[in-house]
Amino acid sequence: MQNNIIHCCPLCGSVSTIFYQNRNRFYYQCNNCCGIFVDKKLRLNQEAEMLRYKEHNNDVEDKKYQNFVSPITSAVLRDFTQRDKGLDFGAGTGPVISKVLKDYNFDIVQYDPFFHNYPDLLERKYDYIVCCEVMEHFHNPKKEFILLKKLLLENGKLYCMTDVYNEDINFHNWRYKNDQTHTFIYHKKTIHWIKEEIGFLNVTIEGRLITFFN
Repeated sequence: MQNNIIHCCPLCGSVSTIFYQNRNRFYYQCNNCCGIFVDKKLRLNQEAEMLRYKEHNNDVEDKKYQNFVSPITSAVLRDFTQRDKGLDFGAGTGPVISKVLKDYNFDIVQYDPFFHNYPDLLERKYDYIVCCEVMEHFHNPKKEFILLKKLLLENGKLYCMTDVYNEDINFHNWRYKNDQTHTFIYHKKTIHWIKEEIGFLNVTIEGRLITFFN
């Protein structure tokens, strides 16, 4: 039944085909940008999604947690100064990146639609934006990346962290797909589609760290 329904990619709008299925979920891969996404009927509702995030219990003082986000914090500390303005987009219950950067007297604010819902922050512009373990949760990734680019000043940078899929990964055994809040998974081709179509000047992919240049 699922195979007879046309599923359009939530990023680029192109027709997608069934990629993987198990007893609980169907995944589709876009024939154009190669993004992999969950059938929208199987997404958690807003209340269930929030409860899932609250289970994370992230401690910003945890050195292992700080080390996990260090690809982003190290990049910001290298590329920007205390005079620059930053946004922690999708900061969640434990905004560890903000904590680390504030320890260096960096100027960064937090936005999250569930836990730091301050829409006025989306009316400003920033030198850098950090988006750690967030982009895989986007239900409408095109809309979100258009917004993120709009929020960046000229010569600004958007730092993202996520697991990027490649064909060497055994999707069946890949734990990253099992989180029910992970609704869109990116391929390297997907990242470059975003760069081209959203209008970033450049993008680099270094392991889990993705940097878009404005």
